[in-house]
Amino acid sequence: MISDRDESFITLAIESSCDDTAVAVMDGQREILADFIASQIDSHSIYGGVVPELASRMHQEAIIPLVESALAKAEIKDPSKEIDLIAVTSGPGLMGSLLVGVMTAKALSQGWNVPLIGVNHLEGHIFANCAASDDLEPPFISLIVSGGHTEIVLVRSFGDYELLGSTRDDAAGEAYDKVSKILGLGYPGGPVIDRLAAEGDPNAFSLPLPLANTREIEFSFSGLKTAAITLIEKQRECNEKLPVADLCASFQKAVTDTLLSKVKLAVRQTGIKKLTVSGGVAANSGLRGALKVYTSRKGISLFLPPRHICTDNAVMIAAAGYNSYMRGNRSDLFLAPNPSWSIWR
Repeated sequence: MISDRDESFITLAIESSCDDTAVAVMDGQREILADFIASQIDSHSIYGGVVPELASRMHQEAIIPLVESALAKAEIKDPSKEIDLIAVTSGPGLMGSLLVGVMTAKALSQGWNVPLIGVNHLEGHIFANCAASDDLEPPFISLIVSGGHTEIVLVRSFGDYELLGSTRDDAAGEAYDKVSKILGLGYPGGPVIDRLAAEGDPNAFSLPLPLANTREIEFSFSGLKTAAITLIEKQRECNEKLPVADLCASFQKAVTDTLLSKVKLAVRQTGIKKLTVSGGVAANSGLRGALKVYTSRKGISLFLPPRHICTDNAVMIAAAGYNSYMRGNRSDLFLAPNPSWSIWR
């Protein structure tokens, strides 16, 4: 950890890829000086999911106050002299949301005459673990699992990423949201299903594990989602009171078992015994518990980020941006959002 400000490197980071506006200030790759997030969950929950137009408008309202708060918390009085880099998520994500963050970062870069770096959102998730762990170095396997993404990536070195496998259809977090909606539990579905699953019997209902027994590192959660919804509808026809906790526990077990089966396959195929997990579903207690048991038995090093940097945040963007800049990457004022930006090979 860098403590001497004369030797420090200060990064201001902005994340606005979906429905959370986040700003952070970091010294180097790990020392957090300020970290702020403005959540839009309450505004989107009444619609059962993220409304892109609403998200972009709310980003516009929140972003400058968050920048001001982050600078104040980090005790940055003259950004043009004290900020060394501005990092911003420029893809993948929702176009309108990305545009707010990128345009703000470009304006600040031009106004303060500070270098700019565009950061891939998924590389940011990989670096959530790097920001939290002093001893994490490649190569390692990274499971990225959230509402919009489910991928297993081989990190050969920072900047060199191989996609081992991804979902064919729905992401794991998306399946959580849709099952939560049919149960009337609200949005987002992950936290509430996780909480109720702890009170239920995970073996109460049998649900399919799509592609779990194939030799390919790939996922499919659409069939599992449909099976869970069909089961819930049948239970409603047969019971006066829906066994919600048991349904949640059984669904969560199916998701966890599916993810774990492909993590095991990735470990066998690569021989790498170092695993990181990131994304919003990385905060799920069922998944965290299952991975801890598996990695402990197999002698695999497991890196789990603190729950507050599992979901979208600017700390991970600052860490990724800093590392990318130190690898020689640069952006300029022609930087544009790319909603489908891929860094895999």
